[in-house]
Amino acid sequence: MKKKILITGAAGYIGSILSTELVKLNYEVVAVDILKYEQNSLSHLHFYKNFKFIKGDVTKPSVVKKILKGCNYIIPLAALVGAPLCDKFKKETKRLNVDSIKLLIKHLNKKQKIIYPTTNSGYGVGEKNKFCDENSPLRPVSLYGVTKLQAEKIILSHKNSICFRLATVFGYSYRMRTDLIVNNFTQKAVKEKKLEIFEPHFRRNFVHVKDVVSAFIFAIENFNKLKNNIYNLGLSSANITKLALAKKIKNKVKNLKIKIITNAKDPDKRDYFVSNKKIENAGFKASIPLEKGISELIDLFSSSDVDFINNY
Repeated sequence: MKKKILITGAAGYIGSILSTELVKLNYEVVAVDILKYEQNSLSHLHFYKNFKFIKGDVTKPSVVKKILKGCNYIIPLAALVGAPLCDKFKKETKRLNVDSIKLLIKHLNKKQKIIYPTTNSGYGVGEKNKFCDENSPLRPVSLYGVTKLQAEKIILSHKNSICFRLATVFGYSYRMRTDLIVNNFTQKAVKEKKLEIFEPHFRRNFVHVKDVVSAFIFAIENFNKLKNNIYNLGLSSANITKLALAKKIKNKVKNLKIKIITNAKDPDKRDYFVSNKKIENAGFKASIPLEKGISELIDLFSSSDVDFINNY
């Protein structure tokens, strides 16, 4: 049996795909989740002997002490994510995004390795003609960005750690989210045949959820090479504006109408392009094209009338 990996928030958007891939690779996976939003995203894994599910609250010391025992790698995904959700539940955001990470670090032993996904939303508003790299100023514009950066600092105090600042993730997951911009735009394009875009010049970097999972696996397999560092993690060819994203979707949904809303503001003020050279130079490169993810989502939304339950 390979090493034992603990994943908190395992039933979530990234966690359900990550758990599945690690089980397939014969790692021993301990998946922890409170199952607040999704009951069945891990159901397909109960067949496997190298998968164990624990329903538990990672803000409770008794739970944390129990789940850490014997684990070689810890991947803490349990969090409230996205600006709207965090603004709605401010106290819970601090408790889960920051306090639970403090608790986790407090009970880790020195040999246990931790891989943590933060967010590149911490860059806030980047300079017009410059890419944000890992040394760029941090100026988050949301409570979500603030709490994830606080957690990043706490994680890095543990000397066996790697932090990935994730680009905006897209693609299908067992626990689907349709609030993420690529997923959201594509769903609206398929279902409503129109997109209304606020502040279309705002820039983003994107990455497919399967590339995120591949990066975690790369980090597990190359931990000593990568440890004690922060890495931007995105698809370098997918540094584009919101309007450019809408046009890519329109290339595949021919009757789509795009309307620019000029008298309203986007509540999410992030605006930046991101350099992913550091992780690429270390040996990992995101490779799933934005166009492939859009096609995947078009097929999903065209063939299904499922009303995906979001967390906002």
